[in-house]
Amino acid sequence: MANNIEVKELLDAGVHFGHLTRRWDPNMAPYIYMERNGIHIINLYKTAAKIDEASQALHKIAASGRKILFVATKKQAKEIVAEKAAKANQPYITERWPGGMLTNFVTIRKAVKKMASIDRMKKDGTFNTLSKKERLQVDRLRAKLEKNLGSISDMTRLPGALFIVDITREHIAVKEAQKLNIPIFAMVDTNSDPRQVDYVIPSNDDASKSIDKVMTFVSDAIIEGLTERKATKDAPKESQSAAAAKPKAEEKPKAEEKVAVPAPAKAEAAVETVATEAPAKQEEE
Repeated sequence: MANNIEVKELLDAGVHFGHLTRRWDPNMAPYIYMERNGIHIINLYKTAAKIDEASQALHKIAASGRKILFVATKKQAKEIVAEKAAKANQPYITERWPGGMLTNFVTIRKAVKKMASIDRMKKDGTFNTLSKKERLQVDRLRAKLEKNLGSISDMTRLPGALFIVDITREHIAVKEAQKLNIPIFAMVDTNSDPRQVDYVIPSNDDASKSIDKVMTFVSDAIIEGLTERKATKDAPKESQSAAAAKPKAEEKPKAEEKVAVPAPAKAEAAVETVATEAPAKQEEE
């Protein structure tokens, strides 16, 4: 879990650098340590505490089986978020946010199913029966859908939470999540309003090193939650197999008891026979 976060790690990654003082949001004041050379410096002790808090919450969501949707369309964050989210087996949006992604999820699912139907056409040979022009159009549509929705093809229901890098840029995603009461986790810089987010991580959301560092802690917490869920699922199976094997072991003593019961009776009958025969022999003598 992220409870071993060291402030020096965050410092080395440049997580403490905020925006220019003239671009700040006053609601970020509690998370700002000082001003230096016209730039706000974020309090890394509060950042570490907030990362720990967010990681614990994400750990629980992952352990419950719900998906966490990662959103980051800015150039510096795209590849990092895609890599970390894929490692944790979570969906992500790194291209343009499709309007209605959450509030009109049914339509988005139809687009994903369209992508799956094109794949089926290619497998069963239907695709080859189309004209050259139609095949080209279908390929272009498939590529477009893959680019925008490929990472969420396995997401069959609304996510349990959103993790956003730069809530100012991803304001549409924030609004949709708020409308559906989906918890929002986010890296929030000094130019953003933290009141829009349920779990604030005050940090530099522009530098790739800073994003990578925070994402590492977050993805590790999610992976731990998934591992815990898997272990919990496997435990009942093991107990059931042990319970099934236990009665068989208990049947043996019962069988032995049944076999052993007649033996003492025979021994007693033999003793009685010897006891009755012995005086008779003595009388004959």
